[in-house]
Amino acid sequence: MHFTPDDVKKVSELASIPLTQQETETLATGFTQTMKVVDTLSSVGVANVEPTSQVTGLENVFREDEIDTTRMFSQTEALANAKTTHNGYFVVSRVLDQTIDP
Repeated sequence: MHFTPDDVKKVSELASIPLTQQETETLATGFTQTMKVVDTLSSVGVANVEPTSQVTGLENVFREDEIDTTRMFSQTEALANAKTTHNGYFVVSRVLDQTIDP
């Protein structure tokens, strides 16, 4: 698979990430190299390899889902450094104004 600067530009526009022409060209080269590695890995013969979900041998490493109230912020503390608040909530600029043609 080969990525062109136009491919990178389209993805950057979809993600609303501004890129310079140099960054676009560099990323196109990098994406193409990455896909070459993926293609190489895809060609490796693994027919006789048993699937593995994890390799450490550890089991049941999850902790209980408990709330640590000593590490919690109160609502006032959480909002203390907010630029703008309203009725106990953060106020941020709307980010969905822009529509992007697919």
